Amino acid sequence: MASPPPTPRLVFREMRPDDLDDMAALLGDPEVMRYYPRPKSRDEALAWIAWNQRLYRERGFGLWLLTLREGGEFVGECGLTPQQVDGVTEIEVGYHVRARLQGRGYATEAAAACRDYARDVLGVDRLIAIIHPGNRPSQRVAEKIGLAVERETDNRGRFDGMQRIYAASLKRVR
Repeated sequence: MASPPPTPRLVFREMRPDDLDDMAALLGDPEVMRYYPRPKSRDEALAWIAWNQRLYRERGFGLWLLTLREGGEFVGECGLTPQQVDGVTEIEVGYHVRARLQGRGYATEAAAACRDYARDVLGVDRLIAIIHPGNRPSQRVAEKIGLAVERETDNRGRFDGMQRIYAASLKRVR
């Protein structure tokens, strides 16, 4: 299974069960998960890893674990997932960065690499990000990689409140 190539500061790799401590700390952090209904439990973090492993097998992509190129420190996760939005399957770029590493451009660097991977390797024509209206830092990441607000939706009641759909066409002009 491939993943985006390393960026100047980051390396992507598939999640493994032995990443549970890092992923449980990330997804269980109230600051990281402040725009979600609640932080995830350790069991939910393990299910998150299993979901991504299934996506790697079935789709050839998912959310990848992020580490620093220098030293290998765990940064978070970033990648691509299929999401049902208003009855249509879309490919979403998603990202979570450890609270103490936020504000350093890691999410933008990783999300840009995933956008390019989606377009250049997977042939994805359209990319979205589903973002809580109050999550301005995540909105800025989406904007920096070329996504723009398309609409707000509660996804036919499937979202916990209204979410903003950021989107961009990845089709190359020929």
